[in-house]
Amino acid sequence: MLVVLTTTSSLEEAETLAERIVAEKLAACVQILPQMTSIYFWKGKIAKESEHLLMIKTLQEKFENLETFLSLNHPYSVPEIVALPVENVSESYMEWMINYLS
Repeated sequence: MLVVLTTTSSLEEAETLAERIVAEKLAACVQILPQMTSIYFWKGKIAKESEHLLMIKTLQEKFENLETFLSLNHPYSVPEIVALPVENVSESYMEWMINYLS
């Protein structure tokens, strides 16, 4: 299992991506966290923007397709796509995820 992180500048963008990701079975669940402030380096200067974080729950074998989907459909020219391996997960949650994504 992986948790993949990405950010968007609006809730509407986050919801659109999340719905498409789940509908296309690239992930079993996407959580959209409330607005936060991101401070980052972009085009030669430090930027500060409001963003929403998407926590995408998927399987390792779905990552390549998810990465491609995000690269093609994300509104940012360089979207954050960070995959974190999950070391432990409950058996029932993993079964649910595998059943949906199979």
